[in-house]
Amino acid sequence: MLNRVRSAVAHLVSSGGVPPPNPKSPDLPNTTSAPPAALPETPKSLPARAGSGTGTGSGAPAKTVDTRASSSRPTFLQLSPGGLRRAEDQAGRAVQSPPDTGRRLPWSTGYAEVINAGKSRHNEDQACCEVVYVEGRRSATGTPKEASRGQGLCFYYWGLFDGHAGGGAADMASRLLHRHIREQLKDLVEILQDPCPPPLCLSSSPGAYNPSHLVGPQSCWSSQKEVTHESLVVGAIENAFQLMDEQMARERRGHQVDGGCCALVVLYLLGKLYVANAGDSRAIIVRNGEIIPMSREFTPETERQRLQLLGFLKPELLGSEFTHLEFPRRVQPKELGQRMLYRDQNMTGWAYKKIEVEDLRFPLVCGEGKKARVMATIGVTRGLGDHNLKVCSSTLPIKPFLSCFPEVQVYDLTQYEHCPDDVLVLGTDGLWDVTSDHEVAATVDRVLSTYEPNDSSRYTAVAQALVLGARGTPRDRGWRLPNNKLGSGDDISVFVIPLGGPGSYS
Repeated sequence: MLNRVRSAVAHLVSSGGVPPPNPKSPDLPNTTSAPPAALPETPKSLPARAGSGTGTGSGAPAKTVDTRASSSRPTFLQLSPGGLRRAEDQAGRAVQSPPDTGRRLPWSTGYAEVINAGKSRHNEDQACCEVVYVEGRRSATGTPKEASRGQGLCFYYWGLFDGHAGGGAADMASRLLHRHIREQLKDLVEILQDPCPPPLCLSSSPGAYNPSHLVGPQSCWSSQKEVTHESLVVGAIENAFQLMDEQMARERRGHQVDGGCCALVVLYLLGKLYVANAGDSRAIIVRNGEIIPMSREFTPETERQRLQLLGFLKPELLGSEFTHLEFPRRVQPKELGQRMLYRDQNMTGWAYKKIEVEDLRFPLVCGEGKKARVMATIGVTRGLGDHNLKVCSSTLPIKPFLSCFPEVQVYDLTQYEHCPDDVLVLGTDGLWDVTSDHEVAATVDRVLSTYEPNDSSRYTAVAQALVLGARGTPRDRGWRLPNNKLGSGDDISVFVIPLGGPGSYS
């Protein structure tokens, strides 16, 4: 039954061949699911402004789920039907940005995108930019929030969702993830506004919490751990990602939630930026010429030990075809009994072991760099969706090895006096596959220097320059960069968020 996966893995390991057309995951059959019930609005009929504030929306309404999920673009692009057709033209690959109509994205954020060069039928990236108001659900003491309406919190939100094996997951995440975050923050409104440390417990009845029933006078436990307001926001984001993933799992049969997506999200709340990444998109801050990484990519190589540990603890997930051990190359039957280099889930270095029959199985992680795959199938290890993903010609699911939890990094904007040329750049892997951090910083400096500091269109110009630079120009042998190397054939989406200057935080 697994002859196809045997040949696919063998080809990948021995010759470095690239599996399936999409570099992250093979195409999956379309699936459908029930209308969402976890949140007030359903993705099938969401208004253009999906946030609960003055948001700019993240997806155009459509009459049918199939149409919207396959070819919709962010509403803030304001594409007409003709504009949408031009945006979907994979021969021309025209760069798309919000029109210069005077109504800009929050903070004068710049945005640009371009479709792939034929890797998939539609642009599977999605983007969202919102201003979201959070009204407290209850006070820290359990008192209903009715008496203090209008004392909620507002957060700014940017999100890039890089879909694979279909655009359904990216589309759904772009419409709903910020709502899950809002729901998670509702219990924290008063706590985050209170300079005192967060309470250990939230009582269901009025009155301050009393930790004495948890830690008695004779207890051997240490005193209460210190918990910061910042860590509460991080926890809210992490829970929101998990709830979003669970919703995709529930609704994949009655609503088109095909494939999966990497997710890169930024929140600005109470003076701090929270950058949450699950996948291989990337965020960097360019500040006074300095590059500050704000995320790291999650790939089979970077998460090798986590994947191997799970395979070691739960060998049933590997079936009888894969091994959690890693070898420098595919083990051959004739090498049984010999000693070969290997490493397991505990090792960063290499050692020798005697080759046994089980070592002839295919490696859980195979290939290198962009060709690395989990079970020869998918090239990213964190993200949302992929609940139907299985090893080729097998019923063996890959989802247990894929984490929906993001890594969240925090940047305190109040600790540095930013100038109008300081920016946060978010990009899907279509940008970073062919462009380095230093090249992005050089482009930021070059483009911004040609505009006046108070010209709010300068950040869109940077985003466009970054997308054009990564896309390249069409030549006889495809899209090429100035050095004649191949440009990015992937979907490319870029946000450029200014961190300083008048009106940045309004």
